[in-house]
Amino acid sequence: MTQQLTIEQLQTVLSQTLSPDAQTRKTAEGHLTAAQKFPGHPLSVLQLMASANGNAGAAVGLTVLQSAAVHFKNIVKKGWDAENEDGTDGITITDHDRNLIKSHLVELMCTAPPQIQAQCSEAISLIAAVDFPKKWDNLLPELIQKFNSPDPNIVNGVLATANSIFKRFRYINRSEELYADILYVLERIQAPLLTLFKTTGQAVDAYTSANDKQKLVPLFQSLRYMCRIFYSLNWQDLPEYFEDHMQEWMTEFSKYLSYKNPLLEDPDEEIEPSPIDRLQAAIVDNLFLYADKDEEPFIPFLPNFTTLVWNLLLGVTTHSKHDILATTCIKFLSSLVGKPMHKSLFQDESTLKQIITNIVIPNLKIREADEERFEDDPQEFIMGDMEGSDSESRRKRSGDLLKAMCRQFEAQTTSICSEHIAAMLVEFSINPSDNWIAKDAAIHLMLGISIRAESNQGVSSINDKVNIMEFFSANILTELQDLNHSIRPMVKAAAIKYASTFRNQFTKEHIAALMPLLISHLNSPNVVVHTYSASAVEKFLVCKEDDGTGAGRKRIKFNGQDLKPFLEPLFTGLFAVVDNTDWNENEYVMKCVMRTLNSAREEIINITHVVLQKLTAALFHVAKNPRNPQYNHYLFECIAILVKSVCAKSPEHTGTFEQLLFPPFQDVLQLDVAEFTPYVFQILAQLLEYKSDGSGLGESYGALLPPLLSPGVWERKGNIPALTRLLQAYVKQGSAEIVSGGKLIGMLGIFQKLVASKASETSSFDLLKAITQYIPAESIQAMFKEIFRILLMRLQQGKTTRYVRLMTGYLAQFIGQFGSETLFSIFNEMQPNLHIMILGQVWIPRLATDPPVRMEAKTQVIAMTKILCETPSLLNDSVGQQIWLEALKAVTKILSSEESHWGTTSDEVDQDAEISYDPTFSRLHFASRPPLDPFSGIQNPAKTFVTSLGQARASNAAVVQSLMQQGQQSDPKTFTTLDHLMSKF
Repeated sequence: MTQQLTIEQLQTVLSQTLSPDAQTRKTAEGHLTAAQKFPGHPLSVLQLMASANGNAGAAVGLTVLQSAAVHFKNIVKKGWDAENEDGTDGITITDHDRNLIKSHLVELMCTAPPQIQAQCSEAISLIAAVDFPKKWDNLLPELIQKFNSPDPNIVNGVLATANSIFKRFRYINRSEELYADILYVLERIQAPLLTLFKTTGQAVDAYTSANDKQKLVPLFQSLRYMCRIFYSLNWQDLPEYFEDHMQEWMTEFSKYLSYKNPLLEDPDEEIEPSPIDRLQAAIVDNLFLYADKDEEPFIPFLPNFTTLVWNLLLGVTTHSKHDILATTCIKFLSSLVGKPMHKSLFQDESTLKQIITNIVIPNLKIREADEERFEDDPQEFIMGDMEGSDSESRRKRSGDLLKAMCRQFEAQTTSICSEHIAAMLVEFSINPSDNWIAKDAAIHLMLGISIRAESNQGVSSINDKVNIMEFFSANILTELQDLNHSIRPMVKAAAIKYASTFRNQFTKEHIAALMPLLISHLNSPNVVVHTYSASAVEKFLVCKEDDGTGAGRKRIKFNGQDLKPFLEPLFTGLFAVVDNTDWNENEYVMKCVMRTLNSAREEIINITHVVLQKLTAALFHVAKNPRNPQYNHYLFECIAILVKSVCAKSPEHTGTFEQLLFPPFQDVLQLDVAEFTPYVFQILAQLLEYKSDGSGLGESYGALLPPLLSPGVWERKGNIPALTRLLQAYVKQGSAEIVSGGKLIGMLGIFQKLVASKASETSSFDLLKAITQYIPAESIQAMFKEIFRILLMRLQQGKTTRYVRLMTGYLAQFIGQFGSETLFSIFNEMQPNLHIMILGQVWIPRLATDPPVRMEAKTQVIAMTKILCETPSLLNDSVGQQIWLEALKAVTKILSSEESHWGTTSDEVDQDAEISYDPTFSRLHFASRPPLDPFSGIQNPAKTFVTSLGQARASNAAVVQSLMQQGQQSDPKTFTTLDHLMSKF
């Protein structure tokens, strides 16, 4: 379909997107994609959604209406922000459509069924992120007006929407614009919000007395939404209104922290929090916000709230339904305990003992739910327990509480906990088979009191009142040495975690002794145990120590040579897990494979074939159903390491890799596995780049090129950066074949397609730079005028900071290769004095406001040097002379900037680089290459600049000297820097 869809057609197409037939779905999705490029399409979708309220809605069907709502939300998500640097995917929403949508959307959300209401709410939030408040000043009054609705579903709908909109006030650095937006919101909502909170509370009292559960549940949901809005509005600072009405808010909060109602509690429910639990957790979050900020007006309320939160913690069950409430309450207590200003609340030893006995230890101990999760849902257990995980758990929060206590009361806390640890270990020793939970708790209690400071790199400071190595020898080592995998697997996991946590404190000799023990636990049938073991090995391989030179530099503590004796059993253990298709893909195990391969480097050359077979087998398996993005990413990183390790030293082996990798890669491309194609393109590029110079493309790559130039393969945004990298490699390796095969026009067509979109403009310039650098000048010279016409048209359409940076970067490379007169001649053919306009209004101003760094800084210096010293026509009139002077200042500032140093990073960062999946485009770290240097023959551009400027001064002495004197007067600092630079060479 090449026209806007009618309502009836839209209904049909949306129903077809739900078809079980893949081809029907794909065709329908194509029609939707085409339709959204037409003005009026979003309004048609909105009109269809609105039919949900009448008889027409019943005729259409709720599933189709939900599909319409999701489609509408996605249109807004991708297309509302016309200024988005990533583009709008061709979606067109006219100003007329925008205004109509905004005038009807809130009302539609309030009257639509719940499934559609949720999508409308999200769409409002997405629009608000762009337009609110400046371009949508009636949104907030419209939402607040609905506070008075007698329908709790409408009230909750607008509160949920407001909550979503105001979340943007959290977790962001303060700015004048942000504070202006917050003030705008506060002036309109702060009083109605408090009124609604209090009137909702009165309704709660009434319906509590009437035992009306049906009315109470939505009221508690309203209260929770209002608490989350409170959190957003107070996140940056305590607003004056909230300070003035602190008593009213705190009275309401305290009421609900002690509220009990059996109607809203299900004693048989173990997983889902009750409405009361959710509200109480939200209130405690607000208390934490004030306590953490040390808000002075809140301090008088602290003793009462500390007691209330304490009582809440004592009353929570061990069931999962209370996990959020428990962790939130523990976080609040931790924020108080860790601050000197609240020391008096906790300094009594009996209080510390009660905290440890009644709060810390019960929440550290393994529960029945934890055991079930350990066995039946190991991934969920790992997320909540493993070091470095973002997920919160009772155990993690209890550990944080212990650390906070140690900051203020280290001696007392250590003493109390040490007594408990000793008692727990005695309890364990009496009956190890039944009392293993006591030992697990002892290990975690020890972890809690031992760590003073830690980061992603491990523990950096330890409590000197405990002996972690003595505890390790007496209680951890014995667990690691026990190879009976059926005995105490949870304690073994804790023991491995202990060793991993204190990896910085182990010597190289300790690690060498630990390595066979950790490898043996890779054979555990328990997923958590072999996962922790793989993760521990991976962390030991990136652990660093002082290099001994006294210069403060670090080196890898346990390097490839140290690892060499363990490679065979380590790979055997790791691939035993990878090969087991009964287990889900284990990202920690594959990450360990990746780190092991990178540590071993040259040592893996002899086993490359075997390892590659294992990896390609894993690739065949996951390609059928890619479900773990991190695992997939590490899998391809492993392949990239093998290619790099072998082919960097022996380019002749690229042919062998092609034979081994092309079959699985062709399967991925034929199956169109969207998650994998960007990885395949990157590794294909990596292999092509390692081919020996002059060897050409070869048969396999030659056959692959025509499909890569077809427009369809470039439609998927996730492919574009990787495909661009691959075409860059083609141009570098096979420029002669590309020209002789008539493929250059196709490549320039790809460039033109990419540069038309903000989302792909960076890739367009990457490709254009490679074409300009490697295609022989005589083969492309005739096309330059058209290329620059395209670039200048795009500049006219949208002069964004990024586009100007990209374009001026390319202009610099062009001048560096072909000279300034060549470029200016092309410009002036298009329009007289166009070069003056570009230099004065675009290029030189950009160098001041967005200075280049690293490799681009070098290219800009080379280009500016040629403009200054090889373009005498610039000095013919006052306008050109002024531009010449500004260009001289610009290049001086680039050369004097600390950010301008050029060069590439070494491979040392590979050893401990943090590598992970990125949903936008997952660049393979180990397949990456340093930025291309189009001017590698110029080692010192500063020296070239000084030498060339000296020659220019000699040939145009009077004019140049006069301009430099003028510059000295107008900008003495820059010209003093220039004098210093000139004196160095």
